[in-house]
Amino acid sequence: MPMNTNAFITDDFLLETEYARELYDNFARSLPIVDFHCHLSPGQIASDHHFKNMTEIWLKGDHYKWRLMRSNGITEEYCTGDADDWEKFEKWAETVPFLLRNPAYHWTHLELRKPFGISDRLFDPETAEGIWEECNTMLANPEFFARGILRQMNVALVCTTDDPVDDLESHRVVQEDDKISLQMLPTWRPDKALAVDQPSLFNAWVTRLEAASGISCDTFENFMEALRKRAIFFKLRGCKIADHGLEIPYSCDYSPEAVSRAFSDARKGLEPDADHAMQYKSALMHELCVLNHQMGWAQQLHLGPLRNTNTRMFDTLGPDAGFDSVGDHAMARELARFLDRLDAQNVLTRTIIYTINPTHNMMVATMAGNFQEGPVPGKIQFGSGWWFNDQLDGMYDQMETLSQVGLISRFVGMVTDSRSFLSFPRHDYFRRLLCNMLGNDMAKGLIPNKPDRIGRLVADICHFNAVRYFGFDLPESA
Repeated sequence: MPMNTNAFITDDFLLETEYARELYDNFARSLPIVDFHCHLSPGQIASDHHFKNMTEIWLKGDHYKWRLMRSNGITEEYCTGDADDWEKFEKWAETVPFLLRNPAYHWTHLELRKPFGISDRLFDPETAEGIWEECNTMLANPEFFARGILRQMNVALVCTTDDPVDDLESHRVVQEDDKISLQMLPTWRPDKALAVDQPSLFNAWVTRLEAASGISCDTFENFMEALRKRAIFFKLRGCKIADHGLEIPYSCDYSPEAVSRAFSDARKGLEPDADHAMQYKSALMHELCVLNHQMGWAQQLHLGPLRNTNTRMFDTLGPDAGFDSVGDHAMARELARFLDRLDAQNVLTRTIIYTINPTHNMMVATMAGNFQEGPVPGKIQFGSGWWFNDQLDGMYDQMETLSQVGLISRFVGMVTDSRSFLSFPRHDYFRRLLCNMLGNDMAKGLIPNKPDRIGRLVADICHFNAVRYFGFDLPESA
């Protein structure tokens, strides 16, 4: 087939050398995707959801796009408001030409290229109507329902992000349906258990925990017992990973009395003393990580975001609406104390540490090296470029830092961290970037000109390291 000279995203996108193209074509392109951290809806996968149009599948819930639209002067009715779906799509089309040098410009055209096959034009107001009609027609086809899209993207396994109070019914449906080849596993995400400084939200959630566990949470000890019971339930549903989203790694010294007092105050609807609340969070995170070790799970620590900074918009829209930013918390000493406390008790499980602040890359990469331990290769991982860093420079910087002070050969690779079924081209973006980085090193003589050896490294980072690290029920080698 002749090359489309009008295409922006070509087969050689991001691949600057013949070495890079060889690595990508022979070792990365066709590997199944293992997405071990995402926010896809388990219910939509279980029901094989039919998306009614491009706005539902592409714009709904995507706070990345909402932030950019707002920056382009688009009013809220076209982001999260009551405008109709075509109008929202049209406003996104108006915004995209202004995204040059923003990673969303790449994501947008990659997502049109796959799965929709649209690569012969740029997305802008002139092409919007045609793309809207073409893609909506495809979305009516079962191959573009939720599971069909995952098949087209060659997704072998996804780990969703689930609250301890969830019944995991959608996971049961998928796991017990022999016709569904995709593996969907739950991930334990108990962040709401930390919220003693927001008593009304905390108590509403604890009420749900009591109902799910059948345990009355009148003391901190009973609260932990309820969480343990739910963790066992998650393990029986195939859970292999815990996930924790933290502003800082809570690690101060604590006393049982202060922890119980903070819990008791919150249960009475009172906001605990700030020091008691911090002690509670430190104690709880330690106990949760001990629980992760007992369950045999790996754990992910997502560190550093400053969330919900716009009070007016938080009151209007709630969380996860695009009003979070990179935090500048000093956390090296706290992270060291957090990990050391677990290590001293021999209960530090396999751990992946992500930072939202790229200035912390070297700190996190070197911190991981302090707690490595056999027989697990790469037991403590420096996680892939996350959130604001999952773009070309951010992913490159993360891998470059890891390469300099650790073993990139043991890196478990990329995740989407996304709510969108169209986000899987991010894995392809990562793979191209990885192959380009290593291909350039080969061209410069910085690593051996051994395509098969370097190709094995590529395949491991893109797929096989994660399979081995988490113990997924997938083939462990090509």
